[in-house]
Amino acid sequence: MSEPLRYRKKPVEIEAWQWVSGRPEVLADEIAEWCEGDYDPTLSGACGPNGEDWGCLEIDTPEGTMEVAPYDFVIRGVKGEFYPCKPDIFAATYEAVMK
Repeated sequence: MSEPLRYRKKPVEIEAWQWVSGRPEVLADEIAEWCEGDYDPTLSGACGPNGEDWGCLEIDTPEGTMEVAPYDFVIRGVKGEFYPCKPDIFAATYEAVMK
């Protein structure tokens, strides 16, 4: 019986923003502009972690429309695509690049 081969993820640099508190509606607009219109920021409804009115962000991804939750990261992939990433997955996968 054969065994699976092991692979390592290639080192790739990406750009990402984290949707954080403070003025989430302002950051939502900045993220939308950065994503070159691929975002549809809907700023109504209480979807903040403690019921705050953050509004909601949805992004068109290669897999379809996905919601960006508070504190999620928005990543621009290697082909220019955008997608959300949970903070714990982001921390386990990426590290800051010093310029």
